Amino acid sequence: MPLHVPLAPAPALRSVLAALGSPTAVREARTPALRSVQGPLSPELPLPVHVLEQIAPSSDAPQTRLAGWRFLIHSGDRAVAAADTMLTPDGWAFSRFFEGPYISSTQRALRQAETLKSPYQPRLLSVPGLYMLTLWLHQDIEADGSAGAPAPADLLIPLAPAPPGIVAHRPHRVADLLPMMGLRLTSGRPAASAASSGPLLTAPA
Repeated sequence: MPLHVPLAPAPALRSVLAALGSPTAVREARTPALRSVQGPLSPELPLPVHVLEQIAPSSDAPQTRLAGWRFLIHSGDRAVAAADTMLTPDGWAFSRFFEGPYISSTQRALRQAETLKSPYQPRLLSVPGLYMLTLWLHQDIEADGSAGAPAPADLLIPLAPAPPGIVAHRPHRVADLLPMMGLRLTSGRPAASAASSGPLLTAPA
């Protein structure tokens, strides 16, 4: 089933296009693949990045906030990097380019989502306390991608690398995975190293 990708704010897209058109921004990015690509680059598949700030009791919705929008930077049909944007007092602005395992993992999870029978709106959900990033498949395909919280029947696909004990690329209903994550957060179990798992957009910085 085709995914219903939310529409990113126009200023966020323009900021990424401006950064891609700036030799200085591309040259200073810590992304060897981005610097070495020959030919045009294009930002595609904008995904709102929400941060899970608190897992509330089961009777309440989890508390999340929008941290930014992420674009996969394509060279032809291949994603070679990603670009994050953040909301500033002056509006949406380019934040950074990066590459690493989450690029290919995000693409894999999106391909998984396209094989599902139900339509979804794709988002990203970051869980900073577990150094965990998931593809969040929201059932309300008409929703504003920048707002809302995970619904119990929404799906979460943990991206690789995932924390110990959580299998990457295995879809879970929110109602099933959130309690597990809540137990890990309250028990203080160690999570995977942030350095080894790549960048997470956890706050507009």
